[in-house]
Amino acid sequence: MEVRPLVDDDRPWVAGVCRRHFGGETVVTRGRVHHPGRLPGLVAWEGGRRAGALCFCVEPGGAEVVLLVGEPPGRGAGSALLAALDVLASERGWVRLWLVVTNDNTPALRFYQRRDWDLVALHARGAEWDRGRKPEMPERGVDGIPIRHLLELQRVFPPAGEAG
Repeated sequence: MEVRPLVDDDRPWVAGVCRRHFGGETVVTRGRVHHPGRLPGLVAWEGGRRAGALCFCVEPGGAEVVLLVGEPPGRGAGSALLAALDVLASERGWVRLWLVVTNDNTPALRFYQRRDWDLVALHARGAEWDRGRKPEMPERGVDGIPIRHLLELQRVFPPAGEAG
């Protein structure tokens, strides 16, 4: 698996990934509307084909992961993309990476926690607020679980010059 920075030629593919996995070209996190196809990111390649994408929104001191998708899932693209993002965070001196998942997304919770992401916040009824910005967000998700809440996970890195 090879990971490269997202380039303009990748953007239509990322927009398609977003449509397939999130029902449109936008992702809403805690009331903020993101357009992953316009954000900086990374693309995983395997056998000359795109195998996954990670898009992020840079904030002071770090970045929010807005999109992480492997196509097809389960082949290592997500892990490779997160590892590459850790390197990028180190190079840029970021101290924090974070992301939000909905309460139904138990596969994502397992995935991130296995990779040392910590669950740091519950945003009760946050999905209902996000649904106001993205009405096509379904009422039920994985295994028919009602989508109501947002769970925030993060990875924290020591500031440059401090021992880990």
